[in-house]
Amino acid sequence: MENKVKIHIKKGDTVKVLSGDDKGSQGKVLRVLPKSYRAIVEGLNMVTKHQKPTQTRPEGGIIKMEAPIHISNLMVVVSGTPSRLGRKSDENGKLKRYSKKSGEIID
Repeated sequence: MENKVKIHIKKGDTVKVLSGDDKGSQGKVLRVLPKSYRAIVEGLNMVTKHQKPTQTRPEGGIIKMEAPIHISNLMVVVSGTPSRLGRKSDENGKLKRYSKKSGEIID
């Protein structure tokens, strides 16, 4: 039986990096990798990758791309300020994310 990991970040969120080389930078989440507890953020944690020529990319070469960042190093930005998130149910009983700093519901 697989444990479902609760992750406070979703695709499309704006996040701030808390530690590492890109500390203090903000970006949009392109993809969340729940099994490895990481996320790929647009324009941050850039790495160079040497790629062989293939049929889809015949030129090959050196490519700059985003590498995953551990989710513990990211904080969601709500209305301009980074905030921790909580979950509370709405009137229909569905869980919604909210900012613990402002109380504003996200989504």
